[in-house]
Amino acid sequence: MTAEFQAAHPGRTRWFAPFEWMLAGRYLRSRRKETFISIIAGLSFLGITLGVATLIIVMAVMNGFRTELLTKILGINGHVLVQPIDSPLNDFDETTLKLTGIDGVDFAMPFVEGQAMISGPGADLGALFRGVRKSDLDKLSLVSDNVLLGTLDGFDEGDGIAIGSRLARQLGVSIGDSVRVITPRGSITPMGMTPRVKAYPVSAIFQIGMSEYDGTIAFMPFNEAQLYFNKEGLATGIEVYADDPDAVGPLRPLIEEAAERPVFVSDWRQRNMTFFSALEVERNVMFLILTLIVLVAALNIISGMTMLVKDKGRDIAVLRTMGATRGAVMRIFIITGASIGTIGTFAGFLLGTLVCWNIESIRQAISWMTSTELFSPELYFLSKLPAEMDTGETASVVLMALVLSLLATIYPAWRAARLDPVEALRYE
Repeated sequence: MTAEFQAAHPGRTRWFAPFEWMLAGRYLRSRRKETFISIIAGLSFLGITLGVATLIIVMAVMNGFRTELLTKILGINGHVLVQPIDSPLNDFDETTLKLTGIDGVDFAMPFVEGQAMISGPGADLGALFRGVRKSDLDKLSLVSDNVLLGTLDGFDEGDGIAIGSRLARQLGVSIGDSVRVITPRGSITPMGMTPRVKAYPVSAIFQIGMSEYDGTIAFMPFNEAQLYFNKEGLATGIEVYADDPDAVGPLRPLIEEAAERPVFVSDWRQRNMTFFSALEVERNVMFLILTLIVLVAALNIISGMTMLVKDKGRDIAVLRTMGATRGAVMRIFIITGASIGTIGTFAGFLLGTLVCWNIESIRQAISWMTSTELFSPELYFLSKLPAEMDTGETASVVLMALVLSLLATIYPAWRAARLDPVEALRYE
């Protein structure tokens, strides 16, 4: 209230006056006879802190998980896949040039794809082979910038292949070692189709950081892949990489028009719809479930404040007889309860932020202490635990916790304001 209003209403106290904050602070401090109430307040504080921190951490990990997967998937696979219809893709050079000229397209690359068995000293495994040109492979920074051993120089001219680090480890091979590639669709003879077996040296080993790709994908020169998979002069398809992966919708009709031939066009959202939809559903459900933790902690504030009001009935009556208004009493207990929620919320925010910044170090420490693997690459695809805090999402968690904490104090504070001083002092 303003000074003019205070002078005109001398019987009224200013909202959130210093004495209200002083009394609220005294009620928050523990006394010997109020130990049980202090325990409830402490548990409420701890519950809100852990609830907010858990919500921030889980949401950050799920955001990081989605971002990392999206980065890895779109770093290997094109944003838009163009495949031929009715006739083989024998004009892939001309079509690729047309697609590259579309506004919003970063680059396009033809490829030859086939599945085959790859055999090494350590194992015989199935792998997905992709024939690409060296100039196009250089544009896939997720591969070209993460070559652990060997080099991609002279990739087009040689007959070597590039494989993932996990695949190399399982096969038991390193740079310069030869692996045998076997496909059932080989040469046609009078006796029928015979398997094709050919040895290739390992010229490069890359590590993307996604176990599925590091353990199953191998790159070979484009011309060699055409010969090996019986696709001389042909390409399996053309992968188009857009400037903005989220804006592939408007590009699809432009790509179909620019191709000037019957093609089937699909974007990354269609090819991974089930996977990313499941992630989104899981994320939303986890948010609702973990919000209940904060809600339970807020309910603890109600119970603790209700007991505090009952215990402070005499103090409330004395305050009322000394001239304190109902509003002043209500504000005292609102400050008391809201302080628990506010301090607990910001403590949870700091704890959650600290854990998110060090999530991988914490995971490694726990794995070392328990001798277990908490984030298995075989199950979760990624080699490390990611965490990405979203500013808007984190702010909404903090705001939700503050609102719930404030709402939890209103009823006990209202009960305190409605307390009759005569009834409270009758038996004192």
